[in-house]
Amino acid sequence: QVQLVESGGGVAEAGDSLKLSCAASGRVFSSYGMAWFRQAPGKAREFVGGISRFGSTSYADFVKGRFIISRDNGKSTAYLQMNSLKPDDTAVYYCTGARTGEIATTGGDFWGQGTQVTVSS
Repeated sequence: QVQLVESGGGVAEAGDSLKLSCAASGRVFSSYGMAWFRQAPGKAREFVGGISRFGSTSYADFVKGRFIISRDNGKSTAYLQMNSLKPDDTAVYYCTGARTGEIATTGGDFWGQGTQVTVSS
């Protein structure tokens, strides 16, 4: 069973940057498509962006130009660089992995436990 562990969340002010990490167990991380989702209080979980096994990326419109997703297969880790943070970005952020290697825009095969990001105005 693959385990994902997110880290890097915290409290930031509007305009600040944070970088989230998603570390995966196992030896086949390079074959997974990875994606990030978020869930704000009282709202449904939503797709933020993802990166395929080949390195192609996709982003939700509300983060385009602000967030960057990358991966380091040698470290079995995916990253979410969040710039120009807004109070609306406040949410629990989750990473998910897909065995297909594609970007799982509706959710993957395994999930992390989430990390809280709070942005103050």
